[in-house]
Amino acid sequence: MSEGVTPTKEKMSVSSILDGFIAVSVAAMLIFGMSMCNQQAIPVSIAEVIKEEPVFKFGFNLDQFHLEELTLQPNQFLGDILTTNGIDYSQIAELEQKSKNVYSVRKLKAGKRLTIVKNEECGSAKCLVYEPDPFSYVLYDLRDSVSVEEIEKEYTVCQETLSGVIETTLWDAMSAGASPYALISNMEDALGWSVDFPRAQKGDEFKMLYEMKYIDGEPVAVGDLLGAYYKNDKEHYALHFENDNYTGFYDLEGRATKRAFLKSPVKSSRISSRYNLRRMHPVLKYRRPHYGTDYAAAKNTPIRAVADGVVEVASYSKNNGNYVKLRHDSKIQTQYLHMTKRASGMKRGVRVKQGETIGFVGKTGLATGYHVCFRFWKNGKQVDHTRMNFPPPKPMDQEDLPQFFEQKKMILDIIKSIPDPVKKTDLAGNQILNSAIGSLSTK
Repeated sequence: MSEGVTPTKEKMSVSSILDGFIAVSVAAMLIFGMSMCNQQAIPVSIAEVIKEEPVFKFGFNLDQFHLEELTLQPNQFLGDILTTNGIDYSQIAELEQKSKNVYSVRKLKAGKRLTIVKNEECGSAKCLVYEPDPFSYVLYDLRDSVSVEEIEKEYTVCQETLSGVIETTLWDAMSAGASPYALISNMEDALGWSVDFPRAQKGDEFKMLYEMKYIDGEPVAVGDLLGAYYKNDKEHYALHFENDNYTGFYDLEGRATKRAFLKSPVKSSRISSRYNLRRMHPVLKYRRPHYGTDYAAAKNTPIRAVADGVVEVASYSKNNGNYVKLRHDSKIQTQYLHMTKRASGMKRGVRVKQGETIGFVGKTGLATGYHVCFRFWKNGKQVDHTRMNFPPPKPMDQEDLPQFFEQKKMILDIIKSIPDPVKKTDLAGNQILNSAIGSLSTK
């Protein structure tokens, strides 16, 4: 864990605490009762009354079975593993046949975990357990007749919070705290229509309320983002709400945060060059108008359509490299330049949805580094899209607002209770912002 990040996740439920208290109380009553009924009785210790609960894994009592875990290696054959563990060829053939309609043994992949279950350490394999993902496992039972079953794991959902101060970018700030990529992506999805994250400034603040899924006490996946707050020159909120009529993120007034156009075409990026009519061109070395906004990102980062539209051009040119141009309505077009390649199926006349991947970041054409040059056309003229404001959607129907406001209060109460990111002072005693690492906190 990064220095300065001190997560404090409280997952012990009240019921588990009560269960423990009741168990000890019952044990104490048993001891006291025995001594009252029979003065000659030998005292019984709590350890003798409360026996250790057996530990199970994949449904096997670890007191009765021996489990060996291994990671499948490239070019490793399951047949070799099974014969080494006492399984004959006829059973292997039966296993392969019966697994076809459930989870074929031919789908096992290198890098995944396989557990061999035995009655004793030196015995033959009785079962195999394969874990294709964190939420399920496949049980290949070799006892008696061979059977195959895919089983969902039980998981616990916990609400957690995160806060931080931007030092460079949202991506850097959240990555410094080892935040899962899905959480960073969810934050951008919630506020990506009102906050231009690539233009984040040092000192911007954020807070989040989200769900994390745990299996056996270990975090395995990010769940829903319930609420997000971002502060730059304004305060921005996105609150998750769902009923029979609405689902998605909404602002404090009950208006959907989703708008007609996204603020940027690339997640987790930064602006490397802005719209500038007198820019010194980095390759040509003379002043030449730059009619777009450059978003720098890693090679092959997905480029997304900022709005619903139709592909007008999908081509290559000496200056633009691989590029796509979309028409959104009779007035507005957008253009995406320097792709390393276009997404499959991108050709003239194809309809695309907002957020759909249309290509991948590259540096083809007249470019010095990996980025996408994003251009915004209005009435046939290229304009600076960062200066455009699109009206927010109308609020949801009046009949749904009371339910939304109730949900809003619960989420806001938690977000407002999240401590502000800690700030440090310099040697002269002036208050300064923490680095991205030091400013993150979770609980």
